[in-house]
Amino acid sequence: MIDGKIYIEDLVNEHPEVITPLADMGIICIACGEPVWGTLEELISQKGLDNSEEILVKINNLIVDNNE
Repeated sequence: MIDGKIYIEDLVNEHPEVITPLADMGIICIACGEPVWGTLEELISQKGLDNSEEILVKINNLIVDNNE
C-alpha cells in the first residue's frame, strides 16, 4: 500500500504505471524530465492540491489492478 511518505523516485521506479495518471492529476510531468525530489505528500502540497487522499486511493487502485 502506497502512502504519502513514499519518495517519488521510489514510486516511479517500483510502479512506472503511475507516471501518466500522476501527470493527469496535475502532480508532475515526470515523463518530461522535470526533476523531482522528496515524497509524494510533499509534491502534492507543492503543487497546491488538496485532494491527497483521493490521489492515494487512485494510485493504490491502479497498482492493485496492474498486479491482478
